[in-house]
Amino acid sequence: MFYCKNCGEQFVNDNAIMCVKCGAAKGTGFNFCHGCGQPAPPNAFACPNCGIALQMQQDAASNPNAKSKIAAGLLGIFLGGFGVHNFYLGYTGKAIAQLLITVCTCGVGGAITGIWGLIEGILILTGSITTDAQGNLLKD
Repeated sequence: MFYCKNCGEQFVNDNAIMCVKCGAAKGTGFNFCHGCGQPAPPNAFACPNCGIALQMQQDAASNPNAKSKIAAGLLGIFLGGFGVHNFYLGYTGKAIAQLLITVCTCGVGGAITGIWGLIEGILILTGSITTDAQGNLLKD
């Protein structure tokens, strides 16, 4: 059983692609939960009533805030010991940890954080890490 996210009307047929009441495509809109039909705040990520996810991640190509996967991966490979790729992606806590390990050990810990950054850079480029800290998909 599904409910229209735009008007809250119950879909008569679960295979329907649009709401017969308002004409909205199935899965569009964020005013009502598609799982329980209850009203939901427009920017909510989960329904306050039943807890299911409301918003799908925005397509990286159409998102003006999307970060480059290639830039993040290369920053991780070449400057990962300083956490530059994590600063770029918004993972500030992890970035500060990498930077402090490198600086506070006078570069000796840089070998550890360098390998850490290299691995994360490869994971970004291969698609294992796909989002930034805000949940936005990385663009190609």
